[in-house]
This record gives sequence, structure tokens and C-alpha cells, in this order.
Amino acid sequence: MNSIATRLHKLNFILRTEEQRFKRDLHAVQLLAVSKTKPTDDIIKAYQVGQRDFAESYLQEALLKQQQLAHYQIIWHFIGPIQSNKTRQIAENFSWVHSVDRLKIAQRLNDQRPKGLLPLNICIQVNISNEASKSGFLLTELAEVVEKIQQLPNLCLRGVMAIPKFTADYEQQRVPYRLLKQAVIDLEQPSLKTFSFGMSGDIQAAIAEGSTMVRVGTGIFGQRN
Repeated sequence: MNSIATRLHKLNFILRTEEQRFKRDLHAVQLLAVSKTKPTDDIIKAYQVGQRDFAESYLQEALLKQQQLAHYQIIWHFIGPIQSNKTRQIAENFSWVHSVDRLKIAQRLNDQRPKGLLPLNICIQVNISNEASKSGFLLTELAEVVEKIQQLPNLCLRGVMAIPKFTADYEQQRVPYRLLKQAVIDLEQPSLKTFSFGMSGDIQAAIAEGSTMVRVGTGIFGQRN
């Protein structure tokens, strides 16, 4: 196997092991391959061993890759910051958006989603550690934001996304994810089933606290260019 295939095999083994460890359902946690800055050849190598979901942060780079890989059955996720002038192309070319951090952005994605496409799957970005350097809604805003976004017919609100403040301590890694999961549970919205959190450095903590989608880049493709 090539190195990408080997890394994917190891990662999927880790996911299945952690699911069992924390009494999660088999395949409850989905692997999202973060392919930003990586060439299409690397994406094809991952695709050839079964990976289907790929995440991009840089719009123009992503659109070029989508054009080059149009004959592959790839599910494209957008995970980067969203400027207002980029919403139309995102709405037209992606299946998922994980970084909806303002109601204005949600409204624009809704209005610009082509009628021939299924509703755009979105996650609300939550600034779970209240960091000034990060965008996203506060936990106290979550209920109001969910109510408003659920009224937009061309969006399908699937859940939440978060990138907490970095810590190497496993128990501390679990705390913000636990708070976010409980906040969503408290909303009593059964349709909010996607918890997009956890990366290479905190996969175990994220799975322990209910992540359904972990985002991994260098752990699959190696160091970014």
C-alpha cells in the first residue's frame, strides 16, 4: 500500500477501536479527509482505498480540484472561513459547509443554493472556548441561531462544528466537547445529529464526547505544502 493508504488504514482502525472503547455504534464516527493544499493525485490515492469525503478551505483551489476530479463520486465539504463574496460558489459546488459562523452567511447560502440541488448540509460553527481570535456563535446564542436557520428551506441543518482552544491534556480536551454536546442535547432537536469536532491531536477526546465526524489532514496526506 502507498503511504496515504497505510495512514488511512491506521486511522480507520483507530476510529473503530475508539468507538468500541467508548461504546459507540460501529462506524458512528466518520473520517473527513482535509485535502487543502494537497494535489489531486493524493486525493485519488485516498479515494482508491475507499475515502469519499474530502474537505477544503480555499475556495479557488477547491473549485479547480472539483473540476479535475468531476468523474469521481466525491462528497465535498467546505470547512474554511466564509466571506460574503464567496457564498454563491460555495452554495453551488459543495454538499456540506461546516463553518457557518454568521446568520448573514446562512441566509446567503440559502438564497444562492441552486434549485436543482438538494438542500445544502450545514453545521453551525460554535466558538466553544470563547476565543477572540476565532469566529463562531457562542453557546448562549445556539438556541436562537438553530431556530432561525431551520426556517431556511434550502439548508439542512445537521449539527455543530467546533475547534476548541488547544491543550495537550486529554481530560481538558474533553471538557469543551462535553459542554457543546450537552448544549445540543438540551435543545431537544433530534435532527441535530452531526458533531463535527476532533482533529489529529484530540481524536480520542472527541470520540469520547460524541463526535460523529473527525477532520484529519496531515495524518492522511503528510505535512502541508
